[in-house]
Amino acid sequence: MDLKVPEYAYMFGFLQADGHLSQQSRQRGRLSVELHVRDVDLLQRFQQLTPYNTSISERVRATNFAESHRSAVWRLYALEARTKLNELGLPYGRKSETIAPPHVEFSTRDYLRGIVDADGSLGHSQGYPFISLTTASTHVMTYACSYAEKITGTKRSLRRNQRDGVYNIMYVTEAAQVLVGHLYYPGCLALKRKQTTAAHIAAWTRPVDSKPRPPRIQWTRAMDQVLLAAPTIAHAATELGYSPSACQVRRWKLLHGVVAMPD
Repeated sequence: MDLKVPEYAYMFGFLQADGHLSQQSRQRGRLSVELHVRDVDLLQRFQQLTPYNTSISERVRATNFAESHRSAVWRLYALEARTKLNELGLPYGRKSETIAPPHVEFSTRDYLRGIVDADGSLGHSQGYPFISLTTASTHVMTYACSYAEKITGTKRSLRRNQRDGVYNIMYVTEAAQVLVGHLYYPGCLALKRKQTTAAHIAAWTRPVDSKPRPPRIQWTRAMDQVLLAAPTIAHAATELGYSPSACQVRRWKLLHGVVAMPD
């Protein structure tokens, strides 16, 4: 599994997010991935990429969402394969908080597309495109946000949500369109339904009556000093070239200790 190869980078990202690696006594164990039966073609592609004997089977079971849910399960038992995956960064057992990008050289956008296909979503909400990723791993969140900022110019600073302790990363409108177009390039390995959605996002155009949001203000110490020294909010807004409301919010944060005062 050479992670510089796009297909293996994608496969490894998908396995990190949606695969389960277990071990038992006497070096026994297995890797398994369970998907809805509609996505069995991806498991078949994994089977083709794997130079070991693997199996794909179907099962029907009751879930919280359906009384009769059909799924496909891909299983791999070879010790050599499991050892290689573990060395690359696929932990045994529970892994949602501990996974991290590989320490070896790898194809970044293919790896991240695998993560998104497994634990993310893309589509349209109220007519606007979006791409999102839910992860419990701080390492994955930090890496994904840093990489997306390089591609889109949009910065994200996230905390775990209070309900279930995960990070919810989302990009919308033009940022989503750029990021989706970068990750889901023509001919790449991906879930077919998400590849189709990516094509719809690529064709999106902003409605004529909708204006894009202004870029987020990157406040500096010098700007904070001007804001605090100005006699009124209106004076500060004129000097800094930002709206009075943005200046008022920033001034309130400075005066109430939400952000540090400038030296």
